[in-house]
Amino acid sequence: MTELDVVTAWLRRFGTALGTGGAAELFRADGWWRDLLALSGDLRTFQGTDRIDKGLATAATGFVVTGEPEVAPGPVLQATFAFETAVHHGDGVLRLVEEDGEWRAWTLLTSARELKGREEAVGARRPRGSEDHVPGGPSWGRTRARQREFLDGDPEVVVVGAGHSGLGLAARLGRLGVRTLVVDRNPRVGDNWRNRYESLRLHDPVWYDHLPYLPFPSSWPVFTPKDKLGDWLEHYVDALDLDVWTGTTLTSGSHDGTAWDLTLRRADGTERRLRPRDLVLATGVSGTEARWPTLPGSFDGGLFHSSTFPGGSGFAGARAVVVGGGNSAHDIAQDLAVHGASVTMVQRSSTYVVSAAATATGLAGIYDESGPPTERADLLMASMPFLAGWEAKRAMTARMAEIDADLHAALDRAGFRRNNGIEGTGASMLFVTRGGGYYIDVGCSGLIADGTIAVRPGSPTALTPTGLTLDDGSVLEADVVVLATGYHGMVETARTLLGDEVANRCGPVWGLDEEGELQGMWRRTGQPGLWFMGGNLAMARFYGRVLALQLTGGHPSPDAGGAA
Repeated sequence: MTELDVVTAWLRRFGTALGTGGAAELFRADGWWRDLLALSGDLRTFQGTDRIDKGLATAATGFVVTGEPEVAPGPVLQATFAFETAVHHGDGVLRLVEEDGEWRAWTLLTSARELKGREEAVGARRPRGSEDHVPGGPSWGRTRARQREFLDGDPEVVVVGAGHSGLGLAARLGRLGVRTLVVDRNPRVGDNWRNRYESLRLHDPVWYDHLPYLPFPSSWPVFTPKDKLGDWLEHYVDALDLDVWTGTTLTSGSHDGTAWDLTLRRADGTERRLRPRDLVLATGVSGTEARWPTLPGSFDGGLFHSSTFPGGSGFAGARAVVVGGGNSAHDIAQDLAVHGASVTMVQRSSTYVVSAAATATGLAGIYDESGPPTERADLLMASMPFLAGWEAKRAMTARMAEIDADLHAALDRAGFRRNNGIEGTGASMLFVTRGGGYYIDVGCSGLIADGTIAVRPGSPTALTPTGLTLDDGSVLEADVVVLATGYHGMVETARTLLGDEVANRCGPVWGLDEEGELQGMWRRTGQPGLWFMGGNLAMARFYGRVLALQLTGGHPSPDAGGAA
């Protein structure tokens, strides 16, 4: 049998088993089945034949292999396919291994792609641009201005936050015909990037970071400077006809079981009450509430949180202390150092460090110059459950460490404390469990290695007029202190905006649940009609579609048959 014959035969048996039971016998004993909406109405992962057997029984049909199956090391036979349910058209990824003469699934992804009868208005379904034109009638510009103000009816969805997550979701919903308003407290779209320290840039390569429907130009730099990204987000709003109110804050919100009653204060001081069906907080995975450590005493110099740090250009010659060891701490320390400050980083715990070059190697074959189309790359990435493939994660981390061997040795000599991630898995598990704890090096590690930036282990315990005291009793003298100590998370943002009662109903957001799916993210929360949207650019691009399908389809309850 050819590889195509093997995959086709397995999918045929799987489709039959979905309607009659017994799908588990088609999997390895330790196999994985991840479903994104298509068969469960939720984001679910089943691992092991016992859980798979008790899992999903919803019918699916029309299984067709898409593209040529590939043989990967293992050997593993990998293939993508399309299918449909009563509600969705879907895509999937299958990885088969041969055991005792039988091909069994190691991993299976079934993912909803679009709603039947409400497909995205793109490609052959794109608007003609002349549907509403009446001779002598309003121009396109006047029509869009009226739409942006929602003068003919309230939006169905309000998204708080005009960063890449909120705008990408609004673009998805717009192509599905869902009236969506995005609000942001900043004066301009992109200010959430422009207003940050000068050295900030994306730590992921460009091939990983495209926005839905509008990829970056082929001339775009590999690592995007923050002001360039801010301008691109502003362009994205215009190009995708998104309805955004800047300079706008959500001042109150309550839910009556059917819809939200929101009060928004506009840039001109006026207020507008809206009744959307759904409310989405897209204010960043970490939230917006800065985590300030409790430090007794007072400091006569400049004391900042990373969220308020104005940039290093005003601190030439200053003694600067940066507390923290993650991406923000490194970026701020580098920014201060290149502007002439004498910088000490206080490292409270060890950090996983990987160079940008090694990171690109880790993404090679999926997100690189010669990689597959972005949608296929996203599907392949999503097909590996977060808790699956630990050996592969460890192997990749070890391979990247070989590339970074000289850098790591230099950091060790400088007294920087490193780790290899959770059980040797690098940044991948740190991100989905903690949202941080790592640094993708874009220059700061070299400054630490050569002594330009000093490193001290420990935690601050108190402020003094001229610096701060560490837990070993030593005192660091400083003119400026920056606390890169993180944020309190998205639930606390909901608490600030919507009150304790709503926040307490949400349940946890971020971190993995018992099945290995992210809690409260891109899926229902304990508060009806409230959703959270976030993740890096690649995650937001892919899972924004998952959330948009739920918001478009009226987000019915998960199929009762999906309960494990």
